[in-house]
Amino acid sequence: MTGHGPAISDHPGWFTELCEESGSAFALQLGKKLHDETSSFQHIEVYQTTHFGNLLVLDGFIMLTARDNFLYHEMMVHPALFTHPNPQRVLVVGGGDCGCLQEILRHPKIQTAHLVELDERVTRVCESFFPELCAANQDSRAGLHFKDGIQWVTDAAPGSYDVIVVDSTDPVGQAARLFQAPFYAACHAALGQDGILVVQSESPLIHTDLIQSVRKAMADAGFGQITTLTFPQCTYPSGWWSATLAGGAIPHTEFREDAVRTKVFATRYYNLGTHRGALAQPEFMKEELGSK
Repeated sequence: MTGHGPAISDHPGWFTELCEESGSAFALQLGKKLHDETSSFQHIEVYQTTHFGNLLVLDGFIMLTARDNFLYHEMMVHPALFTHPNPQRVLVVGGGDCGCLQEILRHPKIQTAHLVELDERVTRVCESFFPELCAANQDSRAGLHFKDGIQWVTDAAPGSYDVIVVDSTDPVGQAARLFQAPFYAACHAALGQDGILVVQSESPLIHTDLIQSVRKAMADAGFGQITTLTFPQCTYPSGWWSATLAGGAIPHTEFREDAVRTKVFATRYYNLGTHRGALAQPEFMKEELGSK
């Protein structure tokens, strides 16, 4: 998922993460530490919390909690899959906790869902401490690949995927390339007709500049329809998050409403009303992002 600022430990028994760009912080009361390791790529920790279930921390940043991750995973996946007319082949770039992969595989018409995650240890740790997110990892339609996602997309044959979900960390270090036009152009080429790209695009309240740059990079990469959806996410800065969709000629407001009404799987947040609501643009977003 995403990281936002250095953690601080001035209050024993609490995990507190700063968000310096907003002058704010978020804290979770802890139980015991369950796991601590340094992989080839990052520091991975898992804690018990008193009210939010298990907590995954990468390099000192909150990635997810057992209590609220469903908000993020459902809204990263279902709006895009119910907007595409017939999604069958899906790629997740990043997303090593496997929450997005699981939501994708709830759709019975999915034929293949590939997850390409750089750090295998994140997935293996989540299989141990967040098994509820990894229940679909053994699905015959799933493919787990521990490789560079940018290279994977670059090497993909044209038209390989119907939907690409970029479940990335913040645009820092190597991950910064996942927010730039060359990567989006590779995604555009890897998508089939009516293909949709969806990326996590941070807080609409705090990270407006980033969302503006993501939308511009998508347009520069050749995408004609670009829509930023918003949804609550209490453990991330401001408690309000976004996903930005990019596609071709089909407006993202024209999603398959009947299919949402009659979906054959349960969700905890996503439904027809929350999908419609996520499309509603606050006035400041219309002004600052040039969205409609």
